[in-house]
Amino acid sequence: MVTQNNKEIFLSGLKKLFEEQWQPDVLLKAGNSDKGATISAHKLVLASRSVVLKKIMESDEFKASSKLETVTFSEMKHEELEALVEFMYCVDGSICLESLKKHVGSLYLAADKYEIPHLRDLCRNQLKSSLNSSNALNTFELAQIPFDKALNDAAFTTIKNNINTIANSAEFKLFVVNNPYLSVEIMKAFLVQPNSYCCGCCGKYRF
Repeated sequence: MVTQNNKEIFLSGLKKLFEEQWQPDVLLKAGNSDKGATISAHKLVLASRSVVLKKIMESDEFKASSKLETVTFSEMKHEELEALVEFMYCVDGSICLESLKKHVGSLYLAADKYEIPHLRDLCRNQLKSSLNSSNALNTFELAQIPFDKALNDAAFTTIKNNINTIANSAEFKLFVVNNPYLSVEIMKAFLVQPNSYCCGCCGKYRF
């Protein structure tokens, strides 16, 4: 049987409070949650992790309520919200790698919206390390909300290195429709390359 040392017990204290649901004082609800499906949490923990959540819970409307108030994360799914809350209760600033890989896009956006810089750093690193020709366009788009130069440059480099595959993909056609400005920037960078042309027979770009 594995036993925890004193330091491990100390560090796991907050997580234990969350798991045991000890005296929660706020409810969290995802946008897609069924009625009554909430996550019980502690204001003190949330406020210490996020300036935005702290301001929400400091509002007069929130403080005036005599019942357990609910904060709704309308842009998140329940499973994504669970991953976010578990991260906020982790004292060493780490996050489950499986959860990070699975929900990295939504966690990245949540980290920006709720001003959790460390989580945004973790998500950025994961997004950069997993870049490939199949996800570069999505990551490039994500890097604009708001503009993240490090992620933008990494995604753009991946697109550049895989342009022949990406430019002829169905994903790129959809990307052009949804992101005309970004598409122009991509094509401007590559159409000036030597030996680039559009094949008259198949209509595909060659680089």
